[in-house]
Amino acid sequence: MSAPVMLDGLRVAIATDTWDPQLNGVTRTLRRLADEARQRGADVRVYAPDAPGALQSHGVRRYPSVPFWGYPELRLSWPGAAALRDEWKEWRPGLVHAATPFGIGLAARSAARSLALPFATSYHTSLSQYAAFYGLGWASKPGWSFLRHFHNSGSRTWCPTRAVAAELESYAFTGTAVWGRGVDATAFSPAWRSMEYRRSFGIRDDEFLLLYVGRLAKEKGLDRLLAAARQLERSGQGVRLMLVGDGPYEAACREGAPAGTIFTGTLSGHELSTAFASGDLFVFPSTTDTFGNVLLEAMASGVPVLAADCAVARERVSEGRGRVFDAKSTTALADKLRSVMAAPEALLLMRERALAHAEECTWPRVFDALFTDYLAVVGAKAERQRGERASAPLAA
Repeated sequence: MSAPVMLDGLRVAIATDTWDPQLNGVTRTLRRLADEARQRGADVRVYAPDAPGALQSHGVRRYPSVPFWGYPELRLSWPGAAALRDEWKEWRPGLVHAATPFGIGLAARSAARSLALPFATSYHTSLSQYAAFYGLGWASKPGWSFLRHFHNSGSRTWCPTRAVAAELESYAFTGTAVWGRGVDATAFSPAWRSMEYRRSFGIRDDEFLLLYVGRLAKEKGLDRLLAAARQLERSGQGVRLMLVGDGPYEAACREGAPAGTIFTGTLSGHELSTAFASGDLFVFPSTTDTFGNVLLEAMASGVPVLAADCAVARERVSEGRGRVFDAKSTTALADKLRSVMAAPEALLLMRERALAHAEECTWPRVFDALFTDYLAVVGAKAERQRGERASAPLAA
């Protein structure tokens, strides 16, 4: 095994408009990034919004925030570029990594440019798709222009998949690169499967358990999943549905769920590991996610995946690691569920291939690739600055 890529002494500023105590795929990924960078020798400071229930922690700068009117769980904060610029004049980060294009990300961009600091971004959320779900479809075209302006001002835009990078490139984004995701094979494993856990919810051993893990939000396509589950219920398929998570759409989900649907709320630790592994099929109805960490976690847990057909999902479940369904049709989803449930040998093969894929997606490998690119961005910026100094005319 090769030695890990180290970041000895590199000062990294991570600017993000989403952080603890918010619980979503972005915050989990960024928290892991900060922890891993520190373990590899970097000096990391995170710049994030303050929020109710937020705990003060070493290396995290918090700024007053207000809830976003269209999505209250998202906090908006504007620290001002001057505040960051004053701090960075003294601290001098070697790399500014902006993970979001809102108040804190914009302030970081402005401060980094004014101080000629290496600046890069990552793309985590399909904002144009979210705009359509929240009645802001009119903003999609100017939204792409804004995002292109923001991300192209950096040396790199790290994307979670090749499919996302290709989409951004089609909108004239430059400097795209893939920063994949890994999975913890200890936390997510078939070894966590428990029939006792299933029975604790009244699930019979002969019932087929459909599992969803994630935010209960409108843009996640949960209406399609609930409608398909109701069709299966009416046809007496012997199916139960478990939704793990919470969010602003929970009341609507409870209203539209078939009888016997299980709502666990947010889970963590061993209980989340057990819930993942105890499902029979993981259903992912969202077309708005840029990666879907839960897809990889389901695969590592030995649970086959059925995902809404989009470029990201096809990339995740290619080579027989899962199946996709037409996201525009509830009937198509119900039919696909019936066909998958009726083919246990195919399910077993999907499970084996998914497990093999998950075993390759280790976090050390993912961060080796990202941190190698971190150092390349820093080195390229230093080289350009040396060239600019060498070519500058001598003072009279």
